[in-house]
Amino acid sequence: MIKYIVILLDDTSTSFCHYANGKTERRLMPLQTLKDGICYAMKENLNIQFVYPEYALHEEYLKVIDSIDHTDIKPFGVSDGGCGSASYESDVVVFNTLEEAGDCQFRSDTAYVVRTDKAHLFAGCEALVTMLGKVTRLNIVITDVQTFTEGDFEAYKSLLGKLSEELERLYVSGRSSQLNLLTDRMLLDQMNNCGAGETTITLAPDGRFYVCPAFYQSAGGYAVGDLEHGLDIKNQQLYRLDHAPICRICDAWQCRRCVWLNRLTTLEVNTPSHEQCVMAHLERNQAMKLLKRLKAKGFGFDQEVKEIDYLDPFTIRHEW
Repeated sequence: MIKYIVILLDDTSTSFCHYANGKTERRLMPLQTLKDGICYAMKENLNIQFVYPEYALHEEYLKVIDSIDHTDIKPFGVSDGGCGSASYESDVVVFNTLEEAGDCQFRSDTAYVVRTDKAHLFAGCEALVTMLGKVTRLNIVITDVQTFTEGDFEAYKSLLGKLSEELERLYVSGRSSQLNLLTDRMLLDQMNNCGAGETTITLAPDGRFYVCPAFYQSAGGYAVGDLEHGLDIKNQQLYRLDHAPICRICDAWQCRRCVWLNRLTTLEVNTPSHEQCVMAHLERNQAMKLLKRLKAKGFGFDQEVKEIDYLDPFTIRHEW
């Protein structure tokens, strides 16, 4: 059941996930399309997330946006190239490099997303450790998951270990910072994936619906309806967890189970790649260790994460 709608305000609206936005020319959503999109969301009782480009919108657009409860997702320094009011007024601020994050004055009421490739991720460990002490919520999104090798998995495991040590230190000092890669699994009791095509849909500036922003802003995507005729998602059951043979038996509940990344790497929207699974399980296992250490220090978590002897559920398919 669709519960959320992501509205891309421009072709160049920032990416906040794994995909790179391949559209470079500005194409602002027509004002009437924006109004119609809001009306559609109201009729369907959907929560709205507006995704902004890297330039300031006209006042008439801002008035229409502010006419409805919503979440703002903005690139860092959207209007002034720095820590200006535009970033401060965001619910979610997106950094496209770790270097950008070094110039930000963080706020406790804002969530932050860092999009980075593996090379900058591994090199930027200390910057991430420092950032954890300044934010309430940090999401790390890795943009080249599909290129990970066995050596990269080892480096990722080491990085997660260092981040978990910092999170433990912060918890002990009285700060309960959240990091999607580790603390989410400590709090969940079921899958909490992105929900593209199942609970979330995207409206693009062309007035058509897409499974997620990646299916509009990157190559090879396709529309799944429009404002005039409504949604038309072919084989919609394939986007559901109960039709994902690997994911439905998995307990790496923090995994994003990215539909776009699935399709890119396995040609199936409901089947993740080996790389995505291994990374999710490395996160899960580090979360398990962090959870045990915090419980030993008296923190009252209800969740339990059991020991496992695999990193890719596909390797134990004979046990299903």
